[in-house]
Amino acid sequence: MSQNLEQKMREILGSGTLLLREPMKDHTTFRVGGPADYFAEPRDADQTAALVRLAVEAGIPWMILGKGSNLLVSDKGYRGLVIHSSNMNRIETDGNHMKVEAGARMAAIGKAAYDAGLEGFAPLSGIPGTIGGAVVMNAGAYGGEIADVLESVDILDRGGERRRLTAEQAELGYRSSLIQRNGYVVLEAELVFRRGNREAIRAQMEKYSAARKEKQPLEYPSAGSTFRRPEGYFAGKLIEEAGLRGYAVGGAQVSEKHCGFVINRGGATARDIYRLMAEIVKKVKERSGVTLEPEVKLIGEFE
Repeated sequence: MSQNLEQKMREILGSGTLLLREPMKDHTTFRVGGPADYFAEPRDADQTAALVRLAVEAGIPWMILGKGSNLLVSDKGYRGLVIHSSNMNRIETDGNHMKVEAGARMAAIGKAAYDAGLEGFAPLSGIPGTIGGAVVMNAGAYGGEIADVLESVDILDRGGERRRLTAEQAELGYRSSLIQRNGYVVLEAELVFRRGNREAIRAQMEKYSAARKEKQPLEYPSAGSTFRRPEGYFAGKLIEEAGLRGYAVGGAQVSEKHCGFVINRGGATARDIYRLMAEIVKKVKERSGVTLEPEVKLIGEFE
């Protein structure tokens, strides 16, 4: 069965890449994670849809991977198919509209918007991920979020059928969306911007970049903000008040620079990070009565 499945994947991909037992630590910003059974890099949306349909028919787990910036993959890896969107990174600008494929990086979109004199993406351009993942979770930073610029999104449903949703139909909320809740796959997004002054846009981008460097532990592998912001609170402040600044489990540590970040300070395993996250949740609950919820998505087995 596995050889037949591998052959069908290779037929779909043609000259595209299919890797077996590929270490996920090489594809996540935490730099941890065991091997994926199958790791495919389709060239376009049609190949992506065909791979999803094949996985559904074969009854194997599958997932879409962008830059791996919001994931914690188990040391045991992933028993299924990982579809990496890195080749799907086309960006097309038409007036104040932009069509971007799911694998386009946020930084590249920010540069394209700047080059075209389009305003509205500067707060988001430093988010370390792709537009696909950003739309799924309605990523945001410095007062901006994807909902501010999204006009429509093309998705695959869980059966592998392509559909288009308007921004309203996508139901974007705080770090959530209909796409996330239903397990849809983002293929392409259409963004809409305002016309702006390029120098003013560049100044904004430089301001946000400087703020990130000053306040965030960018020198260490991490998955960005580890926990969702509880209503009425800030996760980092709650973690600091619980006495956890610099607290470590194995190679995983609460950042001393920003307590909202769990970092891989060197040699961490996924289990180290998972155990540290559990300790944070426990101690914050004891100290403040607030239950923190992970913003990082857990992939694979941890217990």
